[in-house]
Amino acid sequence: MQLTEQEVIRREKLTKLRELGIDPYPAALYPVDTTSKSIKTDYKEGKKVIVAGRLMRKKIQGKASFAALQDSEGRVQLYFNRDEICPEDDHSKYNDIFKKLTDLGDIIGVEGELFTTQVGEKTVLVKDFTILCKSLRPLPLPKVDPDGKVHDEFNDPELRYRQRYVDLIVNPSVKQTFIKRTKITNSIRQFFNDREYLEVETPILQPIPGGASARPFLTHHNALNIPLYLRIANELYLKRLIVGGFDGVYEFSKDFRNEGMDRTHNPEFTVMELYVAYKDYNWMMDMTEQLLEKVAIDANDTSKVTVGKNEIEFKAPYPRVPILEAIKEHTGYDVAGMDEVELREVGKKLGLEVDETMGVGKLIDEIFGEKCEHLYIQPTFITDYPKEMSPLTKQHRDNPALTERFELMVNGKELANCYSELNDAIDQRERFEEQLKLSAKGDDEAMFIDQDFIRALEYGMPPTAGIGIGIDRLVMLMTNNSSIQEVLFFPQMRPEKKALELSDNEKIIFEILKKKQEMPLANLKAEADLSNKAWDKSIKALGKMGVLKVTKTETDLIAALKE
Repeated sequence: MQLTEQEVIRREKLTKLRELGIDPYPAALYPVDTTSKSIKTDYKEGKKVIVAGRLMRKKIQGKASFAALQDSEGRVQLYFNRDEICPEDDHSKYNDIFKKLTDLGDIIGVEGELFTTQVGEKTVLVKDFTILCKSLRPLPLPKVDPDGKVHDEFNDPELRYRQRYVDLIVNPSVKQTFIKRTKITNSIRQFFNDREYLEVETPILQPIPGGASARPFLTHHNALNIPLYLRIANELYLKRLIVGGFDGVYEFSKDFRNEGMDRTHNPEFTVMELYVAYKDYNWMMDMTEQLLEKVAIDANDTSKVTVGKNEIEFKAPYPRVPILEAIKEHTGYDVAGMDEVELREVGKKLGLEVDETMGVGKLIDEIFGEKCEHLYIQPTFITDYPKEMSPLTKQHRDNPALTERFELMVNGKELANCYSELNDAIDQRERFEEQLKLSAKGDDEAMFIDQDFIRALEYGMPPTAGIGIGIDRLVMLMTNNSSIQEVLFFPQMRPEKKALELSDNEKIIFEILKKKQEMPLANLKAEADLSNKAWDKSIKALGKMGVLKVTKTETDLIAALKE
């Protein structure tokens, strides 16, 4: 492992601490009795405190120094005075340990008394301190120059998501996003628990990936010697519990879909699903309005939420628009009653990519998704989907071609999906068989037939309303984040690229190109100022490593770093 100069220095300090008989990673409990926040809110001059956290600033001024300590609730200023810490003749704890052997990022414990500085800042006068964890890597702390410009900010998305632990340390606003995420899930739980719905857990590994139309992840169970799937939804198991006699069940579930990744999709995501017996989708619309209004107020102290340039009002009621009317309004095409061939033609006229594997349901979904969905900024229930789009949904009571289903659109994206659940076992089997035909045509997202679920329905499931709410998207809305990666602690990422091990000559060429991105090969050779042998060897090596590419133009050879 190649260490930077700073990492080498920190390891040398680690060794010196141990030579002084100081354990830089002590095992004993540290008796913290306060936090940075409570120091400020419950301030009392001269109060004795014990606080611990990460050293984030250190300004040494001879016998006295100021520092900043960051804990889970914020920062507090520390004042180190040599004579307070070292009242006897031995001043090594201040002069050697604090001044020379501590670094920014070290975790320390402090015992002291509270006082207010001349400029009015509440501060801990340090009487003693303990090193609790020596940090071996320097933090990427931002610096402000005399002109007020900020440098070295830790704001590269790939680094932030890959090293979320650093992101949380140096970017306080990130921590607030995840605190708010917990407030949101707690608000939902409270809403359901007050209504005596039961929170449950259902299998993540499933023999059949049911409950949604999506491409699953496949794995293998060695002991049973069977293939298993990571769940794409928990719907069918929750409905089995309704069959079993529970009137209301809900689950915050991790679901997995082996599909694309973008700013609103992650292959692993969180969904809350709720099923309530003896209800329908009209009741669920009313309930959803109440729930989301409460969540917005609990998270932001108002039902109005700013998302990008839009102000979204979560106060009930929300408009209710049938999907076929939405398509007619926004495309000019009345697609009600159209078959596959007619819908495919409409799709082509609208400039959509359609193919022979797409049935009626997928075609309507594509038309709405591409031409209508983004237009619904304020919360809007899109209702009454065609039967082909909803194989688990009860037939509409007034129109047998439709189903009793809604999707809630907010800020141009689906936030929730709800059905009056299909409880006719014979109808359910026929719907599954239609999905099987789509699968045979090449639709790799078509549903499997879940024979055990049909058997459960044959025992009888009461009329039931069910809803799924995307928690990640809900948190994005409530925290004004446009990327799903911002609301996941550890979003899925490509494997980290290995650090390049370059020779000195290769480094010279690499650093020149790093600054200029691309330049004529002849100019690069002149600036590198290497012998012909060293130049040829280095250029070939960089090419083999996939670092450098050379392209030919009409007049020159251009060298550039590969992305």
